[in-house]
Order: sequence, then C-alpha cells, then structure tokens
Amino acid sequence: MLGPVILAASRSDKMRRFISAAPGTKQVVDRFIAGETVDQVVPIIEDAADKGLEVTLDVVGEDITTPEQAAAARDAYLELIERLKDLGLGTKAEMSVKLSMFGQALDGGHDLALANVRPVVEAAAAIGTTVTLDAEDHTTLDSMFAIHEELRKDFPQTGCVIQAYLFRTEEDARRLAAAGSRVRIVKGAYKEPASVAYQDKAEIDKAYVRILKTLMEGEGYPMIGSHDPRLIAIAQELARKAGRKLDEYEFQMLYGIRSDEHIRLAAEGHRMRVYTAYGTDWYGYFMRRLAEKPANLLFFGRSILTKG
Repeated sequence: MLGPVILAASRSDKMRRFISAAPGTKQVVDRFIAGETVDQVVPIIEDAADKGLEVTLDVVGEDITTPEQAAAARDAYLELIERLKDLGLGTKAEMSVKLSMFGQALDGGHDLALANVRPVVEAAAAIGTTVTLDAEDHTTLDSMFAIHEELRKDFPQTGCVIQAYLFRTEEDARRLAAAGSRVRIVKGAYKEPASVAYQDKAEIDKAYVRILKTLMEGEGYPMIGSHDPRLIAIAQELARKAGRKLDEYEFQMLYGIRSDEHIRLAAEGHRMRVYTAYGTDWYGYFMRRLAEKPANLLFFGRSILTKG
C-alpha cells in the first residue's frame, strides 16, 4: 500500500527537499493549499460565502521545536481572527488547530499548548465563531481531549476531531456525543500501528459508520468529514432516522477536492464546510493528502513529468 510509504516520507527531510524543489510541485500544492498569507485566503473565504458554503481555516505547520515558534503559530491565528472580524466573516469561518503547532510536543507541552490555544479560542468566540481541535497521532490524543474538556468549561462550542481507524474511538464517541458538543469524524490520516488502529479499509469504513451512528443518535453536533459518496449517503440516512434537521449536523470536505459536491450538498440545504489550509509550511499537510487518495499521487506524478 502506498499510503504508509507516503506518510513515512512526510517525516523525511530529504524527501521534503526533493518534493519542494520538484518543478511540478507548486501546481499540485496550489490545488490543496489556498495560499500562503491571510490576504491570499480572504477572497477564497468570501467566494465560499457567496456560494452558500462555510469554511474552517487551518494555518499549516507542525514542525514546532521551540516555544517561540509555538507563540508565532498562536499569533498567526490571532491575526487571522482579526481579519475575519474586520471583514464581518466571523460567522462564516471557524478555525481548525493542531495542538502540535502550539507546542504540545515540547517540554511541558500540554500546559504550553493550552496556554497558547486559549487566547485563540477566546478571540474566535468574541467574533461569533469557534475553534475545532484537530486530531493528530494517537500518542497526542489524551492531551488533546483533556485540553478540549478544559476549554469547553468557558467555551462550550469548542469542537474536536475523532478518527475512525483507531480502536479507542468508539468509546471516545460515546463520551463526546453529549449535548452541546461539536465532533468532527474523519477516517484518519496518520500512520498508526496495528496495535491501536484498523489497517484494512473495509474495517475502517465499518467503524466510521458505527461511530457516526453513535454521534447521530447522541445529543451533540456531528461534523461528517468525508469525500466518500457512500458514507455521505449513509450519513444522510442516519440523520433522517435520528430525526435530525438539516442544521443539526454538517458535512466537511477539503479545499480542492470534489468542489462540485460542496455546491451540490449546499444547494440541497445541508450545511457544508470546506476545510481550507493556508501558509508556507505546507509539506506535512500536503503529504497526508497524497496518502489519503492514490489519484492525488497520480496527479502529482503527472505534474512533475509534464513540468520536468
């Protein structure tokens, strides 16, 4: 399987240098990354709003090695929130954050990440929006869920992400499917060992459906992160059986993937949110997008060959 190989490459400095220098890279990166600066991403937010779409914004970058870098990541989100406030787009855009960017992996990282993410969550709430904590590899999740619980004491709208391929997630979903919670379910995009995660696609899909059923039947707000037409149809049926109205759950898809489906779901009255990443440190995010879908890798390969 190519996925694990690509994920391993995402941690290689040698591969980072090679891919960054490849002549066809920019064409493909531009498909998944909305820009490098806030100024470049603002027109994309406005265009999405005009089309009846909402967005969640991710300032990419995970290789944080110093407290100063973590503080800079915090400040990048605060700058973004200030721009959304000035443009009156707060209610159309939320933020997605990876706690690794806020220093979670450093010494004292749990407390550091909480201290850095809190002002971002507070600033988001002040303009009428919120923050979702992205899930990363399984070793970080206990810290992420603890920070999520702490933030929800003052900002109950704070969301989190769960990953269907992890064995632990069905239990996490039962705990999180409570009134007021916001939970995004995704399949998972990190290389995890067989001791903690399903390795077979069919088993991951089955787990995804079981977990989604728990969320739909719960009292929280499910956010369905998937481009899979079959899972989207299942989600619609589960929502119908649970008696949910169209504004009581939402679909989320990545910027640059199945854009026609974004429009179709919004036209049907669904809440449709586009996960929109931007920034200069795009490599880790980009490699996970390649690992998730072989067609993305083929597209990248063709771009290199035609530009070389």
